[in-house]
Amino acid sequence: MLDTGELRAHLIGERLAGTIATTREKSLGRYRLFAARDPRVLLGLDPERDWPFGDVLRLMGQKCGVSDDPAHASGPDVIDPDRTIAALDRFADRIAAAAALRTPVLLGTGHPHRLVDFYAALADALSSAGCPVLTPAYGVHVDIATQFGVRTRILGYVRGVAMMRETGVRGAPGTGGVHTHSPLPVRTALRAAADAQGPLPGLVIGDHGWVCGAGQLGIEAIGLADTDDPALFVGEAEGRVSEVVPLDDSVRAVSYRLLARYVLERAHLSR
Repeated sequence: MLDTGELRAHLIGERLAGTIATTREKSLGRYRLFAARDPRVLLGLDPERDWPFGDVLRLMGQKCGVSDDPAHASGPDVIDPDRTIAALDRFADRIAAAAALRTPVLLGTGHPHRLVDFYAALADALSSAGCPVLTPAYGVHVDIATQFGVRTRILGYVRGVAMMRETGVRGAPGTGGVHTHSPLPVRTALRAAADAQGPLPGLVIGDHGWVCGAGQLGIEAIGLADTDDPALFVGEAEGRVSEVVPLDDSVRAVSYRLLARYVLERAHLSR
């Protein structure tokens, strides 16, 4: 059984928590955009109340451990590893509850090159526990706004985890995965599931628009978020996202394996 001391050391050593690569400038810029309700950082969330910059900064201090001093405006950002561990515990407890009830689940990521293996480990364990791992809208084209204009992407699944792929890419299923913050993929998947009159997910697991988009539609959602993604934490504060784990979401893919192991061991789903 992996203990919290080993996990804490791993979080800090891999820069998943502690001093992280995300810059303070980037995080503060995102908080200002969120306060202005810029759709690029809302990730599909429609906040119930106004969130001025100062309120967002204080919330992120509470949830992640970042400095809540607006004068601290440069350098690397910081995540409190103890907050990460506490959130991982609650995340694992929710996974365990879903497994016990054999809840249909939908997993999706906007970070396919970093996080697909983490989510795939959860998908495999939940499937083995009897949870239907849903894959609606496989192969459907979705038009997503990017910094280069609207681009058409394809919704695909790798080991039970949804991700967006570039069109016209050949090779292994995970080839051509693209980074996205958009809530359109989860909306597309949920619409396809409803149109097929199949099961709808009782739990969505993921990041970015997958979590906020599902939570906004009233579906329970849990996930991972960096210090520059305030929407998930606001969603949690307003009660539309069940659990958010603060960590750097852009480190090496291998760095997340120990986190998956910890979650599954706590959820009593490890094999």
